Amino acid sequence: MIPSPGPLDLALGAGFVLVNAALSAALGLGLARTILVAACRLVAQLTLVGLVLRTVFGLGAPGPVVGVVVVMALAAAYEIGARQERPLRGPWRYALGGAVTAGATVIAVAVGLSALRPHPWWDPHALIPLAGIVLGSVMSGIAIGLNGFTGAVRRERAGIEARLALGATRDEALAPLVRSAIRAGLIPVLNQMAAAGLITLPGMMTGQILAGQDPQGAAASQILILFLLAGASGLGVTGAVLAASRRLTDARHRLRLDRLA
Repeated sequence: MIPSPGPLDLALGAGFVLVNAALSAALGLGLARTILVAACRLVAQLTLVGLVLRTVFGLGAPGPVVGVVVVMALAAAYEIGARQERPLRGPWRYALGGAVTAGATVIAVAVGLSALRPHPWWDPHALIPLAGIVLGSVMSGIAIGLNGFTGAVRRERAGIEARLALGATRDEALAPLVRSAIRAGLIPVLNQMAAAGLITLPGMMTGQILAGQDPQGAAASQILILFLLAGASGLGVTGAVLAASRRLTDARHRLRLDRLA
């Protein structure tokens, strides 16, 4: 088994982050502070998560395990809302993306657990990593899809209202923007599937190989995970964009940009 990296190894890895921050500052990209803050958050969050998971794994009870997954889902809902340039007003900013993310994740995780068959079903070694990887993929897809859709609706307001004035329904008027947003939201997971094995070894497969598992078995597990990610992302992005299209119109087929922040 490959040993865990030590402080010196982590410091060497952090050097790449500092190089990126320095390049950003030198080129005037305005990302140096963001890069450094993200790196600090990464260290703090993963260190804390490691301590929490060690405790949860040691308790051997379903309640704490499910509680960790719920906290992860709430964090995903917050991140989706925080990444929107033109978010929905009020609680919809977080509730819409969070609800769709949770629904798609529950479906995918249920299928994954039925295939992996951990005993018990809430085994933290299976449930928490599986929920985390699905949540991350769905969150990214929904954030991209929603941000693209709301931005396009605001940008193409005149064209949308012209189509509505000519008798188009809200679904017909928004259909091109809906399709474009869904395609954009699915690009990350499609790229991940297309590159798997040929360009990169995905995280789960890499981890299993580093842990000493047979590469063929690791490949089968990774194929299952990527299928789950693709399915959950498709459900999540489609559901979120369609729900946003309904929120930004009303029953009288009027565009409601007042519902955007």
